Amino acid sequence: MRLFLLAALLLATCQIHAQDAKKEAQEVKTKMDIFTSKTGIITKFVDYKLPPIKTSFGASSETRIRKVSSGTIPPVYFYQIEKESKYTTSVASIEYADLLEVIKAIASLKSEVDKDVASKSDYLENKFTTVDGFQVGYYVGADGAPKWYLKLSRYGSDQTLFVDGLSTIETAFDGAKAKIDSVKGK
Repeated sequence: MRLFLLAALLLATCQIHAQDAKKEAQEVKTKMDIFTSKTGIITKFVDYKLPPIKTSFGASSETRIRKVSSGTIPPVYFYQIEKESKYTTSVASIEYADLLEVIKAIASLKSEVDKDVASKSDYLENKFTTVDGFQVGYYVGADGAPKWYLKLSRYGSDQTLFVDGLSTIETAFDGAKAKIDSVKGK
């Protein structure tokens, strides 16, 4: 009887701990979520439209710079990429400091792509992921050609934009940085 009671107690403890871990995993917030979810403070959004990113497979994308002002905290700038699909709209919000890191990562990926293509592997993927789960990268399949992509979020389905080449990505991200710099008055 004691063994049965001990086993039941251990099982109950494991279930409670598993529910706490699941609750913690659901509470992960992006930088945009953290900055905009403050209560009791006036938050202002100002958008500056940018050209869409040309994608493969007919997916549509819109881009913009979003300036977020919240209370007395200095404004924060995000590069947003929006993908509209049949049932949902996905948005990546890349904070300015992360945008600078993504631009560095794109240069690094660019320097590795020829070596990766030359490896003649059956499949190869090379990518950079931000703290918020945004990804930029490429994969090389059996045909040996690199295919560049942007994954807007780590959660959900239909989050990926397949882009018509590296120059399209470079132009979009460099343009976003330049727009933020001009809005900031740099």
